Amino acid sequence: MEKFGLIGHPIAHSESPAVFAAAYGGRWPYDLIEGEDFELSWKRFLDEYRAINITAPFKELAFRKLLECGVVDESVRSIGAVNIAVKEADGLVHGYNSDYLGVRLLLEERGFGEGKTVLVVGFGGAGKAAAAAARSLGCDVVICNRSRHTPDIRPLEELPLLAPVADLLIYTLSIPIPQLAEISPAANASPAILEANYRTPCLADHPGYISGRLWHRAQAITGYPLMTGQPVQHPL
Repeated sequence: MEKFGLIGHPIAHSESPAVFAAAYGGRWPYDLIEGEDFELSWKRFLDEYRAINITAPFKELAFRKLLECGVVDESVRSIGAVNIAVKEADGLVHGYNSDYLGVRLLLEERGFGEGKTVLVVGFGGAGKAAAAAARSLGCDVVICNRSRHTPDIRPLEELPLLAPVADLLIYTLSIPIPQLAEISPAANASPAILEANYRTPCLADHPGYISGRLWHRAQAITGYPLMTGQPVQHPL
């Protein structure tokens, strides 16, 4: 029987097994492959599984692994992280990024494309994926981050000035920052907000709020078919 799973550490709290089971009615097993050692987890994937999801702190390590001995496309190269690895028919392991695919689906569904401005807060793996997805649809993208400042990557202190002129704010930090208090939740002064953190959100009281659970769902809808070769078969 084909098997699927998740590697990362720590992952005992992950909702991925339940989401995968719901998507396919329990048709295939989905395991939590817990471990601090990336190489050991990767070997278990190669030995036992058809495809895996990959979470922190292994996404960048998986990307580097597949640059050496696998296949990644240009969207993945622009992000520098892989969170799906699949053994494909060509005998190689292919890497994908469902953070990117999920955001792209959400933005498409809501009409964000050319002429829209997207402000991404945080430039870790999720932030890079969100920025790449928005750019792929023709959006103008500005990033707020703690470091690495350029014309397109602005300091967090500028967030209150940038937010009112954005059509969508994608918040990828795991905790609130002081500058959030300066963003008005009034409908006429605040962009729509997509927040990656769905367990302990900090912006849910804003108008136009898009829960990270919808991002997670979109990741499943776009990512699981890459893993299984079958579309999601049950509503999520």
